Amino acid sequence: MTPETEAELIEFVAGAAAPLAVCGGGTRGFEVAGETLSTRGLTGVELYEPGALTLVARAGTPVREIEALLAQSGQRLAFEPMDHRGLLATGGEPTIGGVFAANVSGPRRIQCGAARDFLLGVRFVDGTGQVVKNGGRVMKNVTGYDLVKLMAGAHGTLGVLSEVSFKVLPIPEAQATVRIADVDLAVAVRVMSAALGSPYDVSGVAYDPDIRSAHIRVEGFAGSVGYRADRLSSELARFGSAEQVDGSAELWRGICDVAAFHGREGDVWRISVKPSDAVALADQLQAEALQFDWGGGLVWALVAKDTDLRARMAVPGHATLVRGSAETRARLRQFQPQPAPLAAISAGLRAKFDPRGILNPGLMG
Repeated sequence: MTPETEAELIEFVAGAAAPLAVCGGGTRGFEVAGETLSTRGLTGVELYEPGALTLVARAGTPVREIEALLAQSGQRLAFEPMDHRGLLATGGEPTIGGVFAANVSGPRRIQCGAARDFLLGVRFVDGTGQVVKNGGRVMKNVTGYDLVKLMAGAHGTLGVLSEVSFKVLPIPEAQATVRIADVDLAVAVRVMSAALGSPYDVSGVAYDPDIRSAHIRVEGFAGSVGYRADRLSSELARFGSAEQVDGSAELWRGICDVAAFHGREGDVWRISVKPSDAVALADQLQAEALQFDWGGGLVWALVAKDTDLRARMAVPGHATLVRGSAETRARLRQFQPQPAPLAAISAGLRAKFDPRGILNPGLMG
């Protein structure tokens, strides 16, 4: 089912007699029981006010169309959403509703926040077929419950997004990346911590163990970027060889999309931990390949198929199975099991917004 209007979406959800597998553009590869209900037919930008840094779009609008429109006014999606297609070997087209439903956020999260922090308002159809609206089209809106944040990351289990309004930011004039080469993970964590604790407003901090290099990104006005990159190169040189690299934009696109894992066999896990635990975690995972983002707080791990990576973790963290067979997903569950109190709250919310239990059942608990 692919509704092209909100009225059709209401009709499909209200009339559903069996579970619905809710998705956007189909790029994430979710396998949920039920008839597929895609929002990719709900397309179009409803409102764009560059001066107010706000945009309102239907949930199925392709991300590339929104990025192209924003670029015409020198603006962008600041939270740098990942494109999962290369990692998951999927087709489809990333949609703006899918981005917010999964709270997809890239390397720039450490500087400006996650996708959910830019979401101003939502319209969605709940499991009973009722339209719910929350938030607004401006940055200051404090009316009612914050369902906006609740929907970001709910993966369609509470309702099907039909419209989103969100904040955008200007494209910076310049960017530069400083590489600290020939360092191991323990030193890299110190490098990344020093960069994040510096006054230079870094917008990306990652480590690639394959080439033993930490990467630090700065963005902004050209003069400021040049000054900050020079200062970082000078101050971080105590850890290893420091240099500014060419192709900064392409480098960070690859980090964002985990390009190092594309085309490689094995399961892929996404793990959130304290950056200070990254070294211990790396030893525990016994992974075939690793990538570290967010100063070491986000770890991507490539492991042999059907590996229970959570069983290897001895540090507190949150592990999500991003790529694996249907059998592995069924056995291990895609999302980290929640503690009992939080699981009870989540179940209560699902019962409230989807009393029939038809929206992506079993996906998140």
